[in-house]
Amino acid sequence: MAQITKENLKNRALSIQGHMGAVARMIDEDAYCIDIIKQTQAIERALDKLNALLLERHLGSCVTTAIRGDNSKERERVIKELLDVFETTAKI
Repeated sequence: MAQITKENLKNRALSIQGHMGAVARMIDEDAYCIDIIKQTQAIERALDKLNALLLERHLGSCVTTAIRGDNSKERERVIKELLDVFETTAKI
């Protein structure tokens, strides 16, 4: 498994930002609605991938450190954070 670097994550975020700019231009130019929707769906997939990579990185670092550590409150905190993220996602 390749290491997920800060630079890789930032580049993905900047790419998504660029695609959002393209959507704004498409709206300004009265582009065909379906073409805009296809672009926004591609952005959603890119965001999902970014979120998956962020979660993988978080699990491999922060969560692993907390689980292996001696601080039970820290373990409970990171587990609660994960549950909260998934609960929020389920509500969307």
